[in-house]
Amino acid sequence: MLERKIHSTDKILFFNKEYISEFVYGGIDGAITTFAVVAGAEGASLGIAVVIILGLANLIADGFSMSVGNFFSTKASRDNFDRHKAIEYWEVDNLGETEKNEIREIYAAKGFKGDLLENVVNVITADKEVWVDTMMKEELEMIKDDKTPVKTAAVTFLSFVLVGAIPLLAYIFAGSDKSMNNSELFLYSGLLTGVALVLVGSLKSIVTQRNMLGGIAETLLLGGLAASLAYIVGDVLERVFL
Repeated sequence: MLERKIHSTDKILFFNKEYISEFVYGGIDGAITTFAVVAGAEGASLGIAVVIILGLANLIADGFSMSVGNFFSTKASRDNFDRHKAIEYWEVDNLGETEKNEIREIYAAKGFKGDLLENVVNVITADKEVWVDTMMKEELEMIKDDKTPVKTAAVTFLSFVLVGAIPLLAYIFAGSDKSMNNSELFLYSGLLTGVALVLVGSLKSIVTQRNMLGGIAETLLLGGLAASLAYIVGDVLERVFL
């Protein structure tokens, strides 16, 4: 039922379905890395202001870095596809018989024979665009990604910042409340991060079509490991340098 619903619409919740994976992985990375910074700062016994400064600086810098990486990755993939497609058009125009034989070999390998094979070859090669698209899919196994580099980068940055800010909320809203110590704030930050990871982990399970509980557990485990390592490193560095 859920799978049919996913494939029958262009959106999941309020997200455009084709960009949902960018939102999920950007959000997971944002929550884990920001909470790791918080854990490291807590391990080093740094003040609330330092936690907020380090967390926000990391949030913007890492979010921007990740979005730029996705931008160039998506752009490189699209450019590579376009380059190979241009080559295929040239080969169809200049090496028509060779390319026609390649179509014949491809469909012969699929079990087509005799007149049926020749009819398939003739239908495909009668339209240059269909011919080239067939060569791209069947020979080169390449399919163009409809996602644009700008939108991919924007969704990644947005999700990284929105979800990644959640671990900092306890510290930001603590403000001048001196009654709350760092240990309490760290606990609240951990709980908020856990809620964020559960939500994004659930969304990840929908995207990957994996077991929901397994996806949530995996996300929480990775977040916990990253935070634990950061806390230990912060604690060790504080003992060494402070």
